[in-house]
Amino acid sequence: MELWIPFTLAAAFLQNLRSVLQRRLKGRLSTSGAAFSRFVYALPLAWAALGLWVAATGEATPAPPPVFWAWAAAGGLSQILFTVVLLWMFSFRSFAVGTTFSKLEVLMVAALGAVLLGDGLSGPAVAAIALGALGAAALGFSETRLTPGALLRGLGERATGAGLLCAALLGASSVFFRGATLSLEGASTGMAALFALACALTLQTAMMGAWFAAAERAQGLTVLREWRAAAPAGAVGMACSACWFTAFTLQNAAYVRALGQVELLFAFASGALIFRERISRAEGVGVALIGGAIVLLLLAG
Repeated sequence: MELWIPFTLAAAFLQNLRSVLQRRLKGRLSTSGAAFSRFVYALPLAWAALGLWVAATGEATPAPPPVFWAWAAAGGLSQILFTVVLLWMFSFRSFAVGTTFSKLEVLMVAALGAVLLGDGLSGPAVAAIALGALGAAALGFSETRLTPGALLRGLGERATGAGLLCAALLGASSVFFRGATLSLEGASTGMAALFALACALTLQTAMMGAWFAAAERAQGLTVLREWRAAAPAGAVGMACSACWFTAFTLQNAAYVRALGQVELLFAFASGALIFRERISRAEGVGVALIGGAIVLLLLAG
């Protein structure tokens, strides 16, 4: 098994767990406050993990080129906006379906990866990505009849627009973060992933911290007061991001995000077991399509 595969599977599981923890923050924190908690509580853990890596391996931290900071800042901003829109989207759809909308981002990853990084895809991988996108569409529109007319009408819904925006933002952040790790030439996989993660979280915390200081100071203080509830989401989020960054360093981001659609299986399990959400027949078809896409992607290697 190639190393990027277990890291991607771990990232998908942890991402679903983080979403569950963040959803429990709604009511205590605003949408933007819950998003901020993801970064501010992950930041010290990321730098601690980097310090442990340096102490254990003796590897020096890299001297990042200017393009690294451009990639990291672009990825950080895209991820902030994605997180806010995703949490906002929970008010429109069920937990599982809301998470599913963002899975269309694999199409954006494939396109942006080819244009910005020169990442190519094999024929079977393209087929797997297309099959996964079809499954995600079936899941996203499961509350309407699966006909062309129903799908077209669904495109005008507010939840669909939010989901497509999530897809674009998350897809962009994946490619930007891969660009950041690849720009650290000479660094080991672990060093590149942890260094890029720590720097990205620093930029994200600074960007959102400036916003809260200027526009939502009371909510920013609430994030700090609610540390007992928010810190676990930050800790899980840091571990999740470390796995994503490592996978992005090892493999084409489109492959990583396509395999990462296994998160949908975790999302539906948590939706059914934790939030007592019912799974429709159409959603079952979507899950089956995505499962087939994941198998095809692994076979394509």
